[in-house]
Amino acid sequence: MSTQQIRFSETGGPEVMRLVETEQPRPAADEVVIENRAIGLNFIDIYYRTGLYPTDLPSGLGTEGAGVVVAVGADVSDFAEGDRVAYAMGPLGAYATHVAMPARVVIALPADVDFETAAAGMLKGLTAQYLLRQTHRLVAGETIVFHAAAGGVGSIACQWAAALGARVIGTVSSPEKAGIARDNGAWQTIDYTKESVPERVMALTDGAGVPVVYDSVGRDTWADSLACLQKRGLMVSFGNASGPVEGVNLVELNRGGSLFVTRPSLGGYADTRARYEMMCADLFAVLASGDVRVPIGQRFDLAEAGAAHTALAERRTTGSTILLP
Repeated sequence: MSTQQIRFSETGGPEVMRLVETEQPRPAADEVVIENRAIGLNFIDIYYRTGLYPTDLPSGLGTEGAGVVVAVGADVSDFAEGDRVAYAMGPLGAYATHVAMPARVVIALPADVDFETAAAGMLKGLTAQYLLRQTHRLVAGETIVFHAAAGGVGSIACQWAAALGARVIGTVSSPEKAGIARDNGAWQTIDYTKESVPERVMALTDGAGVPVVYDSVGRDTWADSLACLQKRGLMVSFGNASGPVEGVNLVELNRGGSLFVTRPSLGGYADTRARYEMMCADLFAVLASGDVRVPIGQRFDLAEAGAAHTALAERRTTGSTILLP
């Protein structure tokens, strides 16, 4: 049997991606083969495609999806053919109709979570989990800043933070995205194309600032994010949508009031199977409760992966984007 897969042999723009037909993969001893029903699209995929995050070439793309197990490796005992599963943090190659994934990154999918929700929400939802429940454990009554509040992670994080009793000040780039962020639980929104984010944050907090800023934008928002923090506040830089933060001057942290900075990643938190399962259970629980839903703003056919990348890079997307094989 054959499978269709997106591959690239050189780094560059969306045009380097090619849809190719190959043999359906066979599982190694520690792997399962999954027939994808939906595939997650994330900014990290663009980082690999452009070469910001190096990988051996030629390569597949994508680390997240959901589907049905169709083959099981000899050493795998936790899964069987026909199981509904999801995965995140896998090796590159999820942009495919069939994919072989290490069993350690595969998780059984509860019956009340559909394939599209899982593919759209695994990586983003687990990111929200570690940001809000581990990197800085939110408590009721806190006011926080979350950049790109209408995006994939932001849409989930706004809901989750609101369910925890926190007040989210979300930054957005348009009135439409402001409405989406508010619909997802943001207390206030700031259109960074028209307003000074630090000035507005200080006005909303009576000059106190916030204890934590969550920033996936990177270079363009670094200085403004630091300026939003109260003394001994925490700057959480977890993405590079506008480019990586460079030339960090530690004296700035002192001048801001003994500020803290961290650059976390999902792999740094879900670093054992036990922690991965705990985080997935936490995510599935808030999905089951109805406190958090995964808004899917865009669906593209697998063959349209290039158009999907372009829309994401140009910030023309809202919520999560998925590819359909």
